Amino acid sequence: MWDTLLMAFALMLVLEGLLPFLIPGVWRETFRKLTEAGDSQIRFIGLTSMLAGLLLLYLVK
Repeated sequence: MWDTLLMAFALMLVLEGLLPFLIPGVWRETFRKLTEAGDSQIRFIGLTSMLAGLLLLYLVK
């Protein structure tokens, strides 16, 4: 189980690093806008991201 968890974490790091590597200017601007968003907007983005991930895990499994 730990192997799978570590592989998932490693894949997340690879995917997280793609945008700053490929298009740093767009990533920087998007990140700047995100820092100006309110707490409720950031929570909604986080919740949506978690639900999309759970749905994807459900569909794959």
